[in-house]
Amino acid sequence: MKKLFCLCVLLSSYCFAAGNVESITLAKSDKSWDGSAMSAYPKGAPEISVLKITIPPHTELPLHKHPIINAGYMVKGSLKVVTDENKTLHLKAGEALIEVVDKWHYGVNEGDEPVEIVVFYAGAKESVYSIKK
Repeated sequence: MKKLFCLCVLLSSYCFAAGNVESITLAKSDKSWDGSAMSAYPKGAPEISVLKITIPPHTELPLHKHPIINAGYMVKGSLKVVTDENKTLHLKAGEALIEVVDKWHYGVNEGDEPVEIVVFYAGAKESVYSIKK
């Protein structure tokens, strides 16, 4: 067993030393994209959810807010996000965002191709992802 463990450590070290592994921080902040401070994580058993959201071309999402911390990575397309305070974010493929929490906002795909965004929600069991106005 000890030999097997040593072999696994050696192989994993070799894979990382091979030079093909790259790590790039896409987003890191204690503030959301509009500059507001992040809220606290909810109490209770933690639950992480990862959603792939597709928004068709020329589609406006309803006004909504997120009660829990979430972040996203834009895989395809471009999206305009607007808060009820008229703060605007233009997000395009390859970019990440730390979303606003407990602030009314909407997104609109003004382009001719679908938007694909992967969103990570950090909440507690039974957390709601968004609330429509």
